[in-house]
Amino acid sequence: MKEYKFEKINVKGLAGVYQKIDEYHDVIHESAKEGWELVQVFTPPTSLYGGAAFIEIIFSRDKE
Repeated sequence: MKEYKFEKINVKGLAGVYQKIDEYHDVIHESAKEGWELVQVFTPPTSLYGGAAFIEIIFSRDKE
């Protein structure tokens, strides 16, 4: 059996200005240290102006 973890990272800040999203690397590395395996990076549909407001990183690991 598997368990799943979802990490949401906001990409858009105030007035639609994109923030630096390099922090997703840290999220992936830290989660891997805890035994989580990256399954998918989900990006929702883009807005009218072509950008997504967030990304969601999905991890899984065997449930103990």
